[in-house]
Amino acid sequence: MTEIEAREGTGPLEAILQEHEQLQKRLADPSVHADQLLARRLNRRYAELDRVVGAHRELQALREDLEAARELAPEAPEFAAEAEQLQARIDPARERLRRLLIPRDPDDARDAILEIKAGEGGAEAALFAGDLLRMYLRFAESQGWKTEVLSDTPADLGGHKDVQIAVKGRSQDPAEGVWAKLKYEGGVHRVQRVPATESQGRIHTSAAGVLAFPEVDAPEEVEITQNDLKIDVYRSSGPGGQSVNTTDSAVRITHLPTGIVVAMQNEKSQLQNKDAAMRVLRARILAHQQEQLDAEASQARRSQVRTMDRSERVRTYNFPENRIADHRTGYKAYNLDAVLDGALGPVIESAIELDEQHRLQQIGQGAGAQELG
Repeated sequence: MTEIEAREGTGPLEAILQEHEQLQKRLADPSVHADQLLARRLNRRYAELDRVVGAHRELQALREDLEAARELAPEAPEFAAEAEQLQARIDPARERLRRLLIPRDPDDARDAILEIKAGEGGAEAALFAGDLLRMYLRFAESQGWKTEVLSDTPADLGGHKDVQIAVKGRSQDPAEGVWAKLKYEGGVHRVQRVPATESQGRIHTSAAGVLAFPEVDAPEEVEITQNDLKIDVYRSSGPGGQSVNTTDSAVRITHLPTGIVVAMQNEKSQLQNKDAAMRVLRARILAHQQEQLDAEASQARRSQVRTMDRSERVRTYNFPENRIADHRTGYKAYNLDAVLDGALGPVIESAIELDEQHRLQQIGQGAGAQELG
């Protein structure tokens, strides 16, 4: 028996069925919902397990129907044909269950914060950062997600030097979570096109960096003491560096233990900028803690596709060929215009599939090592 087959047997699957039943009882208790953070966590876990339980029941029903059809086939030919149809559905159902049994990222159901920074390429890089912002906003809209611009530093000639957005989902199902899909976006995004200012028609290459963080559900989830923070206030500035406010409303917060720095100046109120900065700071600290856990975790828990390496080149956007290419997954398509208009789903799906394949391989290797042991 392979490790995956064992997971479908009385081991992990049985534990999932029991946990699903226990969660169902807990969520029926009104007192649980008095603690919103606890209720949110339990609902997310229940939604994740519910998919596994549903796939298990579907596979179980198919097997029972197949057994019944085979028993009746000698007496009625139509049951022989039904048995063939049922048999053809068994393997896809088993594969679906197998994939659902792959351990998930515990943050998948969380909302996310994206930061887009213009990189090499000057004004053209800032314009490209604007294109990426529009792509993510359109994609979020297509998913039914809500977006909020937390911070925005516009560039002199258009586009953005640096912009941060919060993306909020509506589903408790981790598979449909914002972080489950946007976590693969971190890294360097490269663009190849003829800039509007290029008189000779030469193709230029520039880049923008994307940072992705899972958002913290509640402030108490990440412990931060006042002594850990260094808070500076200053006047907001706009394009070209000119002051756009007569009061010290901009806020810069440094988290001394990690060295993480967050600055906010979008709002006219110092308090609003501080609240937004703390929101981003908590997300970055959570990501920092997860990075440390991943470094200590077994290889099976690491992602081949999503790394914390901010210098990794993840994607190229080639305008002359209307081509989008993901360098991690090998995905390539000639619909760049549609992707930049929000049709990012297939690109992200290629990253999810590669990550799942990697996790399955690691599970298989672990099982082989256990058998040899």
